Amino acid sequence: MRKLFFLLAVPFLMTACIKDEPNNTCQLTLSKAVAPASEIASVQNYLAANSITATQHPSGLYYVVNNPGAALTPTACSAVTVKYVGRLTNGSTFEDSNTNNPNGITFTLGQLIAGWQIGIPLVQKGGSITLYIPPSLGYGQNASGPIPGNSILIFTIELVNVQ
Repeated sequence: MRKLFFLLAVPFLMTACIKDEPNNTCQLTLSKAVAPASEIASVQNYLAANSITATQHPSGLYYVVNNPGAALTPTACSAVTVKYVGRLTNGSTFEDSNTNNPNGITFTLGQLIAGWQIGIPLVQKGGSITLYIPPSLGYGQNASGPIPGNSILIFTIELVNVQ
């Protein structure tokens, strides 16, 4: 009888000592924002003036898939490692991740600007894409460092890894 009690008591005691882990379930969702018609028209004008053929996403974002990649497609909760160059429509580069981070930078996709949340999942790991982001899917009316308010943003992004 003691052996039976011991066999039943040990698993109970072991589970009683296990501490509850915090709930690590991600609550992020990808942006469902849609740019206003005036901003979409501005992006269309830029693309036409520069003879760029791009695909329009229902959000108003325009994109060109340079390489579709393979394997993993990121979700809102994915940690994405990217290499990217950000430019304005006047041709100036406001950020080049390759300068200081040749292996890429890792972000949680659901915490980035709407244009990236919408555009990056259009390629898979190893892919690259060029995004033409209307202001409301970027930084909107607010200036951000060298980026003036109401700017159309152009990002060439390589999706190095998805975790």
